[in-house]
Amino acid sequence: MALGIVAFAAALLISVCLHEAGHFITARHYGMKASRFFVGFGPTLWSRVRGETEYGVKLVPAGGFVKIEGMTPLEEIDPDDVPRAFYNKPAKARLVVMSAGSIVHFIIAIIMIYGVLLALGTPTDSQNKVGVTSCVSTSGSCTGPGPAAAAGLRVGDRVVSFDGTPITTWKQFTQLVRDHGKGVATVVVDRDGKRLTLTPDLVQVLRNRETGLAGNDPVGALGVRQGTDTKHYGPISAIPSTGNFMWTGVKGMYETLTHRLSSLGDLFSSKRDANGFVSVVGAARLGGDVVAASDTSWTDRIRGFLVLVAGINLAVGIFNLLPLLPLDGGHIAVLGFEQARHGLRRLRGYRGPVKRVDFAKLLPATYATVFLLLGFSLLVLSADIVNPIRLQ
Repeated sequence: MALGIVAFAAALLISVCLHEAGHFITARHYGMKASRFFVGFGPTLWSRVRGETEYGVKLVPAGGFVKIEGMTPLEEIDPDDVPRAFYNKPAKARLVVMSAGSIVHFIIAIIMIYGVLLALGTPTDSQNKVGVTSCVSTSGSCTGPGPAAAAGLRVGDRVVSFDGTPITTWKQFTQLVRDHGKGVATVVVDRDGKRLTLTPDLVQVLRNRETGLAGNDPVGALGVRQGTDTKHYGPISAIPSTGNFMWTGVKGMYETLTHRLSSLGDLFSSKRDANGFVSVVGAARLGGDVVAASDTSWTDRIRGFLVLVAGINLAVGIFNLLPLLPLDGGHIAVLGFEQARHGLRRLRGYRGPVKRVDFAKLLPATYATVFLLLGFSLLVLSADIVNPIRLQ
């Protein structure tokens, strides 16, 4: 688990640094002055000035930051830097710089998901592969091997036929087992390219106990569960699947922000929503659980870890675009308001410069947002420590 937590923390730190690099590169592209680029927060461990920018590393590896001169007119900057100040650049340039961080997160997510689809594929329910062999409960208890395991059926075997009937789907196979009832059946399986004939002695259970469906009539039980296969993608077929993942993530983030706020009251209870809010600590713990899952292959673990990191990047990118100061989305919203107001004034004949929003008037709302976000973060962080989400 520790390996997964460290790997997740490193992946998240790299993502945040790339986020800041997006701001830095676009700011430099449009001629803005970026005076500092640091990884981490707190006391400075190392720094070096190259050109007009100080690059460095700070003690706490919990993110990073870029200092662009003149992010708001409230800042005091060197008079020589005023022409290159952020607030003096065209609206298009400011929009690109402010959105660059989130765009980087989206690019990271797209590249990771596309890479996973190409290299590892996705798990899909198999139509004939045995995933688990287990005991069968006939009287409330479940001990020893089930009929399948006792007859020699193994995980990974592919069922070819049941009592002479060729198997085409797992649903068909399950129905044949239930309809057979108690007694010996003939099962042909494919194991590593070789056909084997097995004769398990099926047991009888009540339908509602075996299937969860209504009814108490007896049905046959074998003691197997469906396995998974890997669906592989080509360079072209992976494109729409990557888009589907991104769209699913966007819808999930929207649902979390709009429909799961009521679940905050369950953060410290057994009813906690596994698809709800999670802090960096909780996400790192999930990353550790994925890597430490002993009942899955390393391919599945790596796939799950990469998908988790991609999902976190997508969520961070979307969250950062919320129209709340001091988030980038808040600055974009202010810029949009300025441009919309200027457009309306021009329709009325105004030909002067754009009237800027007075950021001093927005400071109380900014401080309130910071306070709420900090309190929300501490609440979720506390829940992730005392009542963490578990994958199993």
